[in-house]
Amino acid sequence: MPASSSHRTRVAVLADSDTRWKWGALTAHRLISDSALDGFLLRGRATPTPRQLGEVGVHADSLREVTAVEFLRTTGRETYDVVVLACVGGAVQAVLHGLARTWEGRTKRPVVVTGYVGVVYEKLADGLLLRHGADLVLANSRHDAERFRSVYRGVGADASGVVETALPFLGGAPYDGHTCGDRPYTVVFAAQPSVPVTRADRMYLLRRAAEHARKHPEREVRVKLRSKPGEHTTHIEELPYQKLAARIPGGLPANCSLVYGHMGEVLDRTDLLVTVSSTAALESLHRRIPTAVLTDLGVREALGNHHFLGSGCLASWDDLDAGHRPEPDALWLSRQGVAADGGYEDAFTVARERVAALLSAQALPHLEPYYTSATAPGYLPGILARHHLGPQGEPLPGASAVSEETGGVRRIVRSAVRDVARGAYRHGVQRVAPVIRRMGEL
Repeated sequence: MPASSSHRTRVAVLADSDTRWKWGALTAHRLISDSALDGFLLRGRATPTPRQLGEVGVHADSLREVTAVEFLRTTGRETYDVVVLACVGGAVQAVLHGLARTWEGRTKRPVVVTGYVGVVYEKLADGLLLRHGADLVLANSRHDAERFRSVYRGVGADASGVVETALPFLGGAPYDGHTCGDRPYTVVFAAQPSVPVTRADRMYLLRRAAEHARKHPEREVRVKLRSKPGEHTTHIEELPYQKLAARIPGGLPANCSLVYGHMGEVLDRTDLLVTVSSTAALESLHRRIPTAVLTDLGVREALGNHHFLGSGCLASWDDLDAGHRPEPDALWLSRQGVAADGGYEDAFTVARERVAALLSAQALPHLEPYYTSATAPGYLPGILARHHLGPQGEPLPGASAVSEETGGVRRIVRSAVRDVARGAYRHGVQRVAPVIRRMGEL
């Protein structure tokens, strides 16, 4: 039922990383003005730590870690109005099939919403088809909405669920120019966990940031990091910048530092945002902060900076060293949802109306993802099995959810074992895997 004075709309958000939790929870707040929000963190390699959750700064009425099967059991037992799936594509597809099985036979079920946390520059068809089946697939811009519909129509799938919105975390005070004497002119390099990949490329970017600080001693250069060593976010970070900084000859200059924190707060004191292809560029552009997307390592699909073709933001460190300040193209900004027509708040109007209409409906149709045992018999079973689900979305034997009555000692032991396993995995990713790759190159 729609929200009213006697009913707060109940929303469940399932997320598998800190950035996706931020997107999912803020999307829920944008779509439902007054909601009771229950957060569920999908257990895996990127499950956020308390520090990461605190840095995101988005709160819920309740928040706990679950498996996919536990989430399905909860949504089958509890009464939710809206379910937001803020996960990687494979997890979304598995949960969609699981929800279809869980809610089978119901005439009234929750509205299911999904989408992307940022710039969609790779695996467009793969990621979209894995998200198909939700009532709403949110596109963060007009550009994305057109691409999404084209993919769905191209395979003969229903494209009516695609709804144009914008990134839910855009905001903050518009940049009005640097005020001399108030603070140093501040350049922020927004680092990314997985782009670029190689040690040489990552060292190059860090070295150039340090060199920019040395060439401009009157400026402050800040390298904004997403996670600390041992933590993971949406992407795996094998070569943390914290460790690479120790290899800079002479160390980082006094006016160059590594920083953490909420991106909005970092942008509050930013005069120039520099990145390879981070979504932070869109946050910065939304606030009219001068923004540079680096071309030093090429303009390549693998880097994601090809997404910014036509933006007016492409530049090199040499350009920035010489004082260049990119001027963004207004038409490109509008198509990317950065300067949504009619104002940023209006960007969610259609999605809000669609959700309200579905909540008011007497009944909703059965969830029908594009991938089925008929359309993808060699692909779908593996996706479902990774989340301990059978071919019809049913929990596999041995995948039963942990009872709420489970003893406290058992929960503590299980949590400790998971932490050890997660630590071993991260050690393998950050230490062992790079060594094996280097040995293979000999």
